[in-house]
Amino acid sequence: MRRTLAVAMLLALAACSRVVALPSAVVRIDTADGPVRIHAEVAETDAARSRGLAGRTSLAPGEGMAFVTDHPVDDAFWMKRMAIPLSVAFWGRDGRITAMFDMAPCGHGPCRRYRPARPYVGAVEVTRGYLASRGVEVGDRVVLVR
Repeated sequence: MRRTLAVAMLLALAACSRVVALPSAVVRIDTADGPVRIHAEVAETDAARSRGLAGRTSLAPGEGMAFVTDHPVDDAFWMKRMAIPLSVAFWGRDGRITAMFDMAPCGHGPCRRYRPARPYVGAVEVTRGYLASRGVEVGDRVVLVR
């Protein structure tokens, strides 16, 4: 009886702690030096965008998270509960990068907010410095390949 109860409790705990996998895509950024490819999880719901990369302790070079909306938004990004520094690039409806920021981790606040000057339809976060090291600049074209 105890064994059955223990197994049932473990199964219930596993079901409660299950992490929902996000869809993935390649974010291709066409730079003057050629394409840069980022393998990204795609956050396309409010909940996924709100959670972002919070709680992650590492991120491999060339991996990241893409934040995609179906209409232009002007929401700010912040680094609350982040353990690793990140770089972010925002793009508009025309697929061109409009702003980029290097962002520092922030414990529990208050945290700096990173907001581009114009509304955007997408953003991609990667390890800090990755975009600059690959020659990514404002004006480069972004293509999300699913």
